[in-house]
Amino acid sequence: MTETISAFAPASIGNVAVGFDMLGLALTNVGDRVQARKTGGKGVALAEVRGLDGEIHPYLSNDSRENTASIAAQALWDDHGDNGGVELKVHKGVPLQSGMGSSAASAVAAVVAVNALLDTPLPVEALLAYALEGEKYASGGLHADNVAPSLIGGLVLCPRVLLPEIVRLPVPEGVSAVLLHPDLQVNTAHARRRLAKSYSMAQWLEQQGLLAGFIAACAASDIALIRKTLRDVVIEPQRSDAVPCFGAVTEAARRSGALGCSLSGSGPSMFALCADNDARNVASAMEQACRQQGIGCQSWVSPMTAPGARIED
Repeated sequence: MTETISAFAPASIGNVAVGFDMLGLALTNVGDRVQARKTGGKGVALAEVRGLDGEIHPYLSNDSRENTASIAAQALWDDHGDNGGVELKVHKGVPLQSGMGSSAASAVAAVVAVNALLDTPLPVEALLAYALEGEKYASGGLHADNVAPSLIGGLVLCPRVLLPEIVRLPVPEGVSAVLLHPDLQVNTAHARRRLAKSYSMAQWLEQQGLLAGFIAACAASDIALIRKTLRDVVIEPQRSDAVPCFGAVTEAARRSGALGCSLSGSGPSMFALCADNDARNVASAMEQACRQQGIGCQSWVSPMTAPGARIED
């Protein structure tokens, strides 16, 4: 039997409100796992995909051409693998169509696991391009706001104009992220197609100002400036109506002391940033508001310094 490598890649918050397709934040304690082993075959084969309950996933295909993990792994293997093949097993820990970077987590975990099988593994940053190949299949576009934080952790700036270069940003001291996932789904590709194709100069300038201010606030641990700038005036208004509990949850988060609250990616998940000491209260308030709308949910509290993907023992 050949060695089996297991890799874990965390879920992530895409956009972080102010940085559409440009900012991402890694989460702790939730993510996908991929096991990889060399075989005598050719290319990358997908042996199984298991869901949150540990059973064979009822929706995700075993076709290696239709899964972000195997597509990403195949791209890496084509460039750096040997004459043999690789078999993958995917264990989903991130709900599908959740706004938590589910497709990105699978792609990242796969390339990290397969990279460990190479005779000369690549540096972690070099894996980004391969993980993006899988993400492109799922979302229909080239954006790294879920892949990049899932790969390297923390808060990441990753605008398309800089790719494959990405920048890990400093994070404010004493601030945690809370993520709430309601029992709903939003299709990312469909949500992207609904967005307006053009925006006014005033909208562009306001959103750019908020992005610049938020990055500066994080670097300076300026809590007041984070509270002022952590808002989305362009994308959120176009997407929030797809999440029935959005208004109630975001209002509850702010009443409980959150510095800001918005959609995670295209939703339905929502995130808030808050002082460490307020995080549990904010999470509880968000959950209560969601359930009062008749929607089940779960939440996670994560430091803004959450680690990226890793090989597991």
